[in-house]
Amino acid sequence: METQRSGPAADAPLVTRSRAIPAVPVRTALDAFDAPRAVWAAPGEPTVAGCGAAATVVADENRFAAVREAADDLFGSFDDGAAPPARPRLFGGFAFHDDHDPEPPWEGFPPAYFVLPRVQVTTDGDDAWVTVNAVGPDDQSEVDNRLDAAAATLQDLPGPGPPAAPPGVAERRPTTGRDEWREQVEGALARIDGGDLTKVVLAQALGTRLERDLSVPDALAALRATYPDCHRFLIDGRAPGDAGDAGRADGSTLFGATPERLASVSGRRLETEALAGSTGRGDTPEEDEWLARELLDSEKDVREHEIVTEAVREQIAPFAASVRTGPRTVRKLDTVQHLRTPVSADLDDAEHVLDVVEALHPTPAVGGLPPDRALRTIRETETFDRGWYAAPVGWFDAAGNGTFAVAIRSAVARGDAATLFAGAGIVADSDPEREWDEIQLKYRPVLDALER
Repeated sequence: METQRSGPAADAPLVTRSRAIPAVPVRTALDAFDAPRAVWAAPGEPTVAGCGAAATVVADENRFAAVREAADDLFGSFDDGAAPPARPRLFGGFAFHDDHDPEPPWEGFPPAYFVLPRVQVTTDGDDAWVTVNAVGPDDQSEVDNRLDAAAATLQDLPGPGPPAAPPGVAERRPTTGRDEWREQVEGALARIDGGDLTKVVLAQALGTRLERDLSVPDALAALRATYPDCHRFLIDGRAPGDAGDAGRADGSTLFGATPERLASVSGRRLETEALAGSTGRGDTPEEDEWLARELLDSEKDVREHEIVTEAVREQIAPFAASVRTGPRTVRKLDTVQHLRTPVSADLDDAEHVLDVVEALHPTPAVGGLPPDRALRTIRETETFDRGWYAAPVGWFDAAGNGTFAVAIRSAVARGDAATLFAGAGIVADSDPEREWDEIQLKYRPVLDALER
């Protein structure tokens, strides 16, 4: 097992300082400080931008427990008098498969990777804070000086102005053609008919060459305008030989706007959801409502959704004193509609969010059932590396509270290249042509942020 924590010795203390500041746009914060960058923006949560690395955590085998252990060491003892939104957080995520070995375009994204920012800027409504983190400083007054400097830098910077226009897509290179896709879906259906599977999620990747280099913060701003109710994220990958403070100006960046929250833990409260079953949006309000009703009445989509809902309940039951499901509704996004059921639980104990994330990943919404057979089918069928696609991305703090989403509606970008990902759930009676069309719809959020 490899677990690396970069920076000073493992027993070096974490020192953190924060102060209230006037609200700062995310792009202003990202422009003000060094990479690596991290952004997290989710409904009902503060928006956080992190820059630089006070420490990083990398793990491969037994990665969820390894990350938690390294984080416990990092957060072991420090004076945390900051307002709750301003407290230091680790940002990062995990690869979809346990034995992920990064290949292009996933350089810099190991099986597990988290960064504690040097500078963290948090905005919660009209309130904002800047937080500075350091591990093992020679003099704690050094951190106070860094805080003064960071606050002054943010105060003196002009606003970022409007986001740059999308770069435009010069070329598309799909990994999977229609005929190959039909063969893949029919192979999965044969396994389902034979009783080997109940459901499997098959995905595709779409490589693009852009007309100019992509500004990922500008693309994220475009996603914010179109998908304000989604979980939006940006995570710079790890630099080769990164010691925790290397810049990422030339590295790869994962970003997206996902409608699917994997888990949110605050104290003994857990919130998650089932999101499965999809259709398009209508050209008129009447057509849109007809499509929503058709989705709610679709035997195939309702069956797929119920499989996911029941699996989520079973996965969190070992942690919970009680589990509740809300009403099934239709979640309307810009290009697609999904069936959604909220699931919440009162936990027996104050569980660490990483323990819950490990229990839930991969949900049947992005993997399938039974899980082991579905994962084997994915490996044997897909012709590209999923990397961090459809895997947990998010943040957690010293108390083990945090939120993770499922990295769908996402892309990994570097310079003038971006690779997009999308998948479709295959169950009995799935139609390859309909699933193909669904995947093209799911590319649209990120494509719209790239195309002129």
